[in-house]
Amino acid sequence: MPKIFSIEEKAQINQRLLNEATYCLSHFGIKKTTVDMLVTRAHIPKGTFYLFYESKEALLFQALLGLHEQIETELNTQIQQVEDKRDVEAVTAVILFFFRKADESGMLRMMAADELTLLVQKLPKKMIMDHLESDHDMILTLFEQLAISPKKEIASYAAAFRSLFTTLLHKAETGETETYDALYLCIRGLVLQMME
Repeated sequence: MPKIFSIEEKAQINQRLLNEATYCLSHFGIKKTTVDMLVTRAHIPKGTFYLFYESKEALLFQALLGLHEQIETELNTQIQQVEDKRDVEAVTAVILFFFRKADESGMLRMMAADELTLLVQKLPKKMIMDHLESDHDMILTLFEQLAISPKKEIASYAAAFRSLFTTLLHKAETGETETYDALYLCIRGLVLQMME
């Protein structure tokens, strides 16, 4: 009979799993991280793992979403501090800061482009759709903070920002030193279009 965990125990185990997933992602990547590795590091039986997550991919995705949410919170805070919300340069700089923060957090170093594809392929479609909806909500919040008409195609802007985000996975190909300059130009173009 499976052990019954209290709410506090569940929260502690889940947090340990998320912490270890983040560690394993940053040190080993998606492909080399195994359920055995995760349960050993979290000090739980393998069967307990499956009470919390149906697969390692589901846990790894949750760990990535946690990092994404932290950085998104910082973005919202920074946008609120921009005095002139119609200042294209200031808004562009804040959004570029968001991209830099994501890059420096190691979120992107945690996976190679092929690993991200592998992760997405193994996740339930609902989980991916929920994340896309979250990105949509983030852009909607950005529009609200900048007093931009929500009539704009928010889904297209969310996809455009996601596309720019994934370019950070290819810094070697695009030119390590020019990556942020190129991102600045692309982000500025999106901000200009948002504010039209």
